[in-house]
Formats: sequence, C-alpha cells, structure tokens
Amino acid sequence: MIDWSRGYSASYYAEKVDPATWRDVGVIEITDGTIKRENEGKRQSADINCINCQIPIEQWIRVYMDIEQAGSSAHIPLFTGLATTPDNDMNGALSKNTLACYSVLKPAEDIDLDRGWYAMAGTNAGDIITDLLFASPAPVEIEDSIPSLFETIVAEDNETCLSMLDKVLDAIGWRLRIDGDGTIRILPPASEAVASFDPIEHDVIEPNIKISQDWSACPNVYVAVSSSGETGIARDDDPSSPLSTISRGREVWMRKSGVTLADNESITEYAARMLREAQRAELIASYTRRYVPEVMPGDLIELKYPEQGLNGLFEAGSQSVELGHCADTSEEVRRVNV
Repeated sequence: MIDWSRGYSASYYAEKVDPATWRDVGVIEITDGTIKRENEGKRQSADINCINCQIPIEQWIRVYMDIEQAGSSAHIPLFTGLATTPDNDMNGALSKNTLACYSVLKPAEDIDLDRGWYAMAGTNAGDIITDLLFASPAPVEIEDSIPSLFETIVAEDNETCLSMLDKVLDAIGWRLRIDGDGTIRILPPASEAVASFDPIEHDVIEPNIKISQDWSACPNVYVAVSSSGETGIARDDDPSSPLSTISRGREVWMRKSGVTLADNESITEYAARMLREAQRAELIASYTRRYVPEVMPGDLIELKYPEQGLNGLFEAGSQSVELGHCADTSEEVRRVNV
C-alpha cells in the first residue's frame, strides 16, 4: 500500500480507449504533460507530449501513473479524455507531438439544445442528467438519493447539454466529479474530508504557500428570485460571524434571478444555502503538493498548518498535475465555514 506522505518514483504512459467498451486497446508512449482540473465547465483538460504519435482526427485515451515505493506499487488512472494532435514538430524521421485532450464532458458541450427545451418540475434530476449525457461514452454513476426538480428549467439561447446539466446541478445543490478512468459521478455536496494534511504525519505540501482573503466580496444578504417570480431573502445577522451585518456594520448584497428549486426546497431555503456557499470564499490558498489520488475538485480536505494560517476544513478547487517527479500538484483551496 502506498504511503502518500513519503516519496515514491513515478512513470507514465497512455492507452488508446475503445469508446464502445471503455477498455484500453493500445499503448501510447508519452514523455510528459499537464492535467488540469476545475469545478466548472468541462472540468478537465490535458496537454500530453509524446513521440511519433499521430492521431488522424480524434482518439479517446487514458493516462496512467505507475508508482513504486519500497516494495509497494500502484497503477493509477489520472485522466481519460478525447485527444487530438493539432501540432506536429518534425526533425527528420522523429516527430514530437502534443496531444490536446478534452474531458469526457466535451460531447455534451458540443450539442445544442433547442430553445424551449425544458426539464419538467417533478422529474428525477438523475434521469435528466443521464439524458443530457447521452453523447458521452463514459460511464455515469448517480447516487440513488438524488432529488427531483421543484421547478421547470427552460433552455435559453445557445444552451448546450452541458450548460443545462450545470443548471440542474445548481438547482439541486449537487456536484459532478470525473474519476481518472473517465467515470462521471453525480454526488451530493461533500460533507467530510477525504484527506488530512499536516507538517508532522502527512506533510505533502511544499513550504511556499500563497494566501489571499477578500472579505469585501463576501455577502451577508442573499436575494434569490425564482423563475416564477417568488423571492427569498437570507441574512447573516449572527454577532459571532465575522461576515455578518452586525460584525461588519453594513449590508453586502448578492442577488440571483431565475433560479430553479430542488424538490422540497423553498425559495428561502435556497437563499440560505447559497448565502452559506457564497461565504465560503473568505480565505483562498494556493500551494504545490505531492499527488494524492483521493482528492479531486469539490472534495473537502483538512489542513493543519496553523503557522501558515491554514487550519480547518477546505474545499479543493482547481488543480494542475504535472506528469513528472511525484506528479507535483498545484492546488487552490477555499476555507469552508462550518
């Protein structure tokens, strides 16, 4: 079993993937590259460098990392996506190629919805999401507890299957995660940490840490207006809260119109939920660490670095994974108020 708090040696390669079976069908030798992950849009992308690897149009690929550590080993899929080769650097018979890779959500982004397409109130959100992901060959796993929509969501101009999927997730307060093997997972909000980092037992973070705080942007009053015109207002008037109207001596408003409610959620409850989420941005930190496979954007991690001002629960945001020594991962996190 790999101890991710200790050093290890890593090597990388890629496999072509058959979209019909979602299985590996042929090795691609790679030299290096970068995998980027975030919490919005297509969620993932990658630039992979290889030798003598021409892809005529596009090809599904999967990038693996093999780990060796004191007699233990691990075989980990890092990224699965759709690759093209827009650039080709020729030097005699040697061809250096960069594979520009898109996530498994790219097919959903490429399909427009007709204006007026709608997801009907009362429909199970999982069924809607499954329909919106029909063009992607990736497996989709949705937890059984996913709720139904409380209000109908109607497609606007330039709406795609992916943008509508995000509207459905926003309405129910759930999230989307893509595993390294390309599996799309629809999950409820993270409620507990998947990993804990500290300078004694699990020291994976490099010393150079950047911390920023933008208190002025955090609201203490949130106004939500549903698509039917119903309005809900949530306020933070708690004297013990540093962001409250009382602590700051002023109101900072945030407004969102045309929201769609989840099943059994009132417009006031929606406003309260969104106010809590908007106040999560009080502290943002960025650093570089060793790769830890359990942590993906949207997951919660516990940081115990009090001397650096990082002590508590944080939500992982954007990540950039370098295919090199220890798969160095640049990560941005936001402190979670609980």
